[in-house]
Amino acid sequence: MSDGFSLGTVSVSSSPQERFAEFLQSKGKRITQQRRILVDRIFERHDHFDAEELIINLSQQTAGEKVSRPTVYRTLNELVDAGLLRRMTLGGRAVYEHDYGYPQHDHLHCTLCDKLIEFQSADLSRIREAVAGEHDFHVTGHRLIVSGICSDCASKRHRRQTPLDLI
Repeated sequence: MSDGFSLGTVSVSSSPQERFAEFLQSKGKRITQQRRILVDRIFERHDHFDAEELIINLSQQTAGEKVSRPTVYRTLNELVDAGLLRRMTLGGRAVYEHDYGYPQHDHLHCTLCDKLIEFQSADLSRIREAVAGEHDFHVTGHRLIVSGICSDCASKRHRRQTPLDLI
């Protein structure tokens, strides 16, 4: 992919752990060891995941410290409410990605393999602002998911294209 569509970085004042602790404190909740483990695992790398993938990942990485399934689901909802994660629904399943410390971006979604490709486009931002201006609308963000077939899946197709493919 060209560098013109790659994501930049966003400077943040506190770590995800600190931000989540502040959020929980504002709700009268406490930061438990299980919640700390979850935040650490989720933010140690940037990828898209669903709850089941996270549970499997946790069971493989945290040998002595168990995190219950209900705690995973509850904490994912809290992380979304805290503005640390973003939830997207793809093919009927909830998929999560980092929201805190990451710039506004959009996705290409392969409907065959569920691959997500992140991109940013200044052209798309200009169109968004122009449309908002026409309607006297103040934009606070947007989410665009373009569905299609990635190049890997397209190259695996063994049939010839037919006129129906053009519809």
